[in-house]
Amino acid sequence: MASGILFDFNGVIIDDEPQHCEALIATLAEYGHPLDRETYYRDYLGFDDRECFRFTFARGSEAVEETRLVEAIERKNHYYERAVRADMRLVPGAVDFVEAAAMDGHQLAIVSGALKREIALVLELAGLAPHFAEIVAAEDVSACKPDPQGFNRARQALGLAPGRCVVVEDSLPGLAAARAAGLRCAMLSTSHDEGALAAGDAVWPDFVGRAPDQLPWMS
Repeated sequence: MASGILFDFNGVIIDDEPQHCEALIATLAEYGHPLDRETYYRDYLGFDDRECFRFTFARGSEAVEETRLVEAIERKNHYYERAVRADMRLVPGAVDFVEAAAMDGHQLAIVSGALKREIALVLELAGLAPHFAEIVAAEDVSACKPDPQGFNRARQALGLAPGRCVVVEDSLPGLAAARAAGLRCAMLSTSHDEGALAAGDAVWPDFVGRAPDQLPWMS
C-alpha cells in the first residue's frame, strides 16, 4: 500500500536555522528593528518569511504593505543564499535517510515556509531533487504553520490518506500543523531541546542510524 513522508525543510533537511536567523537579523536591522538569536528561536521559529516581517512590522505599529513585505523577503533571501552557498550543512544522516525512503518506495514531499527557490537550490546542491514528488513552499499557501494547509495540500497531491503519511518536523508550529492535519509526526531536536518536543510521536536528534520503517507509522 502506498505511503508518504512529508518533510519540513529548514532544520530537517538542511541545518540552516542559524543562517535564517542571521539573515533575518541583518534584514530587520536595515528597517531599524533589532533582533537577537534568543528572540528568533523563541518567537520566530516556524514562521515563513512573510509572517516574520508582518509580525515585526505590525508589532511596531508600522504599515504592513504588500510591496514592503515583498521587498523585505527579497533582501533576506539575498543574505540567505549567499550564506548557504558559502557553507551548506545538511542535517546529519538526511541524505542517506531520504535515499533509503525513496528506495523503499515511499512518496516524498517537502512542506515548508521557505521560498521555493531556496528549497530548489539546496536540493539541487545536495543531489536530492529527484527523490521529491511534491514541494509545497511559502508561495503555495495562504497561511503558514501551525495552519495545516501545507500538509493537507501535499498529502492530497500524493493521493494518500492521513493514516498513510508521516511528518518529520523540528518546530512546534510544525508539530501543531501536523496534528491539525491528522498526521503522526516525528520530531528532530535540531532547533529545540528534546524535552520541548515530547508531544511528538517520536523524537530523534537527527537521522543518523535511523531508517524509514522506524518512523511512527500508524499500525
